[in-house]
Amino acid sequence: MNGCVVAHCRAGFEPEAAADLHAAAARLRETVRPHVEVGAGFVAAQTEEAPDIARWSSALTANAPIFARSVFIGSGPWTLTGTSRSGPPDRITPLVAAARSLASASFGTVWLEHPDTNDGKALSTLARGLHNRLAGALRDANLLREDESATPRLHVLLRDGATAWVGVSDAHAGSPWPMGIPRLRMPRGAPSRSTLKLAEALVTFLGSDERRLLRAGSRAVDLGAAPGGWTWQLAQRGLRVTAVDNGALKGEVAHDALVTHLREDGLRYRPRRPVDWVTCDIVEKPSRIAALMADWIGAGHARHAIFNLKLPMKKRYDEVVRCRAAITDDLSRRGVRAHLALRQLYHDREEVTGYLARRD
Repeated sequence: MNGCVVAHCRAGFEPEAAADLHAAAARLRETVRPHVEVGAGFVAAQTEEAPDIARWSSALTANAPIFARSVFIGSGPWTLTGTSRSGPPDRITPLVAAARSLASASFGTVWLEHPDTNDGKALSTLARGLHNRLAGALRDANLLREDESATPRLHVLLRDGATAWVGVSDAHAGSPWPMGIPRLRMPRGAPSRSTLKLAEALVTFLGSDERRLLRAGSRAVDLGAAPGGWTWQLAQRGLRVTAVDNGALKGEVAHDALVTHLREDGLRYRPRRPVDWVTCDIVEKPSRIAALMADWIGAGHARHAIFNLKLPMKKRYDEVVRCRAAITDDLSRRGVRAHLALRQLYHDREEVTGYLARRD
């Protein structure tokens, strides 16, 4: 059975997810052969040899993927065509065999997954039906501890009813959500669905210590704020927000006592004194937003930034790499130490979200 590395991604961004896997493989001085099917919602990359799970997990942590939402290391595709006396296909036996082949003493938990596409969602009922049966079989085989915090985590990705990839991820370093999709509900009071982008960014990028910085009384600037989805998200956490946009805020956020709306150009605005946070969802060339955020952090206007880079139609991965280099080079010239992370989040579309924070 072929070794492989499998990445979930947004449908249409399979080439970019494949580039993420090539980058991780290059760090390991290995070669991968991704099968890229545009629209599939995932990429399965064959490896020259059985992948070393620990080494790949380390490489993915050190070289965090941008477009791959969730990655696991294992084998496949496995054919699920066993038969049973009662007639229906026996998918459990080959899945247990696949899990056993991964040479782990046991798994903390098991995730039955499917591609995040219309065709993939049609497999959700099958995945739910298989989960308890597979978990029971794995317990019987002493392969499952049922401890969400334990590592490794077992993944089963159903391509269809007869084919699956099986692998593992580090529960401490991999995505905390099946398929890399956080379950966030649209808040009733938010003026737009864009609020979910910032909500996801906060749970994706910030650890428990950093989330404490979103405390009541902190000061934030939201550039390109209208109609107010990101401003609403910040104000709900008690931050005092300066919303900068020539457009109008909508709904309850327009009358929030914590919000000051300035009808100014978000690309030119700078605060009179430093703030804790700046957020930016301006529709502009990604290189210009990258330069803007580097200036806000580099010049000390803010200590933390969350921003979106709107991507071009072509060479999207290359554009993100250029923006990353531009930010790091700018801050290096200024002598500013900072942490930068870039990810295409589930609630993003043709964009990538960034988190930039001073480290001095």
